[in-house]
Amino acid sequence: MAAKERPLELHFRPLSADEAHTILSWRYPPPYELYNADPDDEEARAVAAFLDPANAYYAILDGREGLAGYCCYGPDARVPGGDYRGEALDIGLGMRPDLTGQGYGRDFVGAVVRFGEALYRAAVLRVTIAELNVRAQNVWVRAGFGPAQRFARADDGLAFVVLTRLSSSQTQMSLASLKE
Repeated sequence: MAAKERPLELHFRPLSADEAHTILSWRYPPPYELYNADPDDEEARAVAAFLDPANAYYAILDGREGLAGYCCYGPDARVPGGDYRGEALDIGLGMRPDLTGQGYGRDFVGAVVRFGEALYRAAVLRVTIAELNVRAQNVWVRAGFGPAQRFARADDGLAFVVLTRLSSSQTQMSLASLKE
């Protein structure tokens, strides 16, 4: 991991059409190319999915550099093939390719978790990550998430892991009940 050049000043807003087009143009190097937009997917359809309020996509903006990433909350953060029957807030996250591997993961994950907790007040948080993305898994584990399941994606068999964590409010309630 490279050292951070500077701290990020992360802010959230609903994703715009221009930002969705920008995200679709991002290209990640191997082995992370699985996060590249599918060139066979119709761009208009992909942008519409980003902008659909039911998919809850947000731009993650850095005060100095503009669009630094994006996140989503809910079913669009799930991967076909996983068992999502348990009640939880599903979280998806993408960072601009030039920011990955630079030590910003903890800042991104922390901000996305806090923003999601404030919006949704869920008791349990859940994230699904490609198994080969050990870097991302480590960041989420350091944020208090633990393994819940492993599965193969329905269409191509690619392995994924699901990590979960109690929300901050649930953790505080659990600690308070231990003190009683």
